[in-house]
Amino acid sequence: MIGDDADTPTLYHVNVIPRQPFLVVPEVSSEEREYVPIGYLQPPVIPSNLVRVIDNASPSLFGLITSRMHMAWLRYIGGRLESRYRYSIGLIYNPFPWPNHTPEGETQIARLAQAVLDARAHYPDSTLADLYDPAAMPADLRKAHQTLDGCVDKLYRKEPFASDRERVEFLLARYEKERAPLVVAARPAKKRRRKQ
Repeated sequence: MIGDDADTPTLYHVNVIPRQPFLVVPEVSSEEREYVPIGYLQPPVIPSNLVRVIDNASPSLFGLITSRMHMAWLRYIGGRLESRYRYSIGLIYNPFPWPNHTPEGETQIARLAQAVLDARAHYPDSTLADLYDPAAMPADLRKAHQTLDGCVDKLYRKEPFASDRERVEFLLARYEKERAPLVVAARPAKKRRRKQ
């Protein structure tokens, strides 16, 4: 039996049309890139089925997701498709240890995230794939990312991180600390033995 879709053949069968700003994170991205090319988009753009969508995204969330800290987590924790990075909600996004930050810190991250978007806007004829090609990434875009990275790192600790490995070790320790109360709460209570 033909359904209602036959009456409206020009409509998308699945309507995933965000109503507010949203992030698109490619499910798979080249391992050669320093940063996965994450889009910060506005309606009426319709996202592809090849991306993960984060609805109602603030500029500060964009800043955190596109930071070196989050990229390090992706590289070390994420899965792979062949050798390419594979982004997943359950493995990368949900368990990511988010920083504790103040409204002032969030404002600063949002400002620096906007600087990344502004640097991208200088190249309207380039795709995100072009802009994030490691051999051809524009200097002003790289600098905007590095400034953002430094600010995000300081939300986690004052001392600079020496490497991505050090970032991930710090994040894993924090993850274990945040997870510990959940593990204890999930353990079944031990039955007491009756005295005879």
